[in-house]
Amino acid sequence: MKKYVGSMDQLAFVRTSVLDDGRGRGIRIADVNNGSGLRFTVLLDRGMDIGDAACKGLPFAYQTPVGTVHSSHYEPEGLRWLRSFGCGLLTGCGLSNIGVPDGEHGLHGRLSNTPAENVSISKDWLDGKYVLSVSGTVREVSFFGENLELRRTISTAMGENSICVSDAITNRGVRPAPMMILYHINAGFPLLDESAVLEGRVRETTPRTEDAADGIGQWNQCQPPTAGYAEQCFYHDVEADADGMARMTLRNPSGGTAMEIAYRKAELPYFTQWKMMGEQEYVMGLEPSNGLLDGRGIEEASGRLRMLKPEETETCRLTISFRP
Repeated sequence: MKKYVGSMDQLAFVRTSVLDDGRGRGIRIADVNNGSGLRFTVLLDRGMDIGDAACKGLPFAYQTPVGTVHSSHYEPEGLRWLRSFGCGLLTGCGLSNIGVPDGEHGLHGRLSNTPAENVSISKDWLDGKYVLSVSGTVREVSFFGENLELRRTISTAMGENSICVSDAITNRGVRPAPMMILYHINAGFPLLDESAVLEGRVRETTPRTEDAADGIGQWNQCQPPTAGYAEQCFYHDVEADADGMARMTLRNPSGGTAMEIAYRKAELPYFTQWKMMGEQEYVMGLEPSNGLLDGRGIEEASGRLRMLKPEETETCRLTISFRP
């Protein structure tokens, strides 16, 4: 292939830049185009989140009216995390809390509002594939407190319609530390409409709230945008395949499109479906995690809270695949 081009950037590239307008001004981003119709944006100053994403011209990620907001505007108290929640394809939640606010820990933690450091870009041939990757380190650290380090690599390859996310979370402190992580993957229109269905090898489904209990008979079905819709959350026990990966797929039969989430269940044993069918607020969250959403205190009391020993590392992997 290299005989046909002067630079592989003619076919596939990673391009870094900085946003310069509004509340997003100053955010470093990396636009990734794998040369096969898949493109997405890594938000380097927002915990290495993935913002917009499209495959062969079809957008897959939901975007809130908030837009892309610089981490300097982050409001950690209570539910104010939502004031800088732009959604996008992937929003990272953690590392000291996921789910509802809990004491000093606000909604979904600080991860998504922490800039990455030691960022690196790689574009090279590996096992016959041209692989593009973006890596960076995100640290959640406090004097007299936690010292957690997340090293994230987001990669794709020419000829493929998938994004791989690999995280290594290490406790760099001198005492055990709680570690919570949730991958908030957000599907939107046109993949998501009243024709879409959620599929997977689900062994058991538990509604999180009374509203979800009322809708449990239709947890896998979508409705048209509905005024006054009350969000519903369901916990699914998804059976893993022989390779240890659990899979859930949002499929739209009318459009022939689909998005599959594959995650390693050993480290991410829980899966939350966030179903929001409101007007303009029309999104489905597909969320592998290592805990449930009722706050760190309840996780600790239940025995589910993951504790990392000093210098211990937890590795989490997931793949997001598209059928446009």
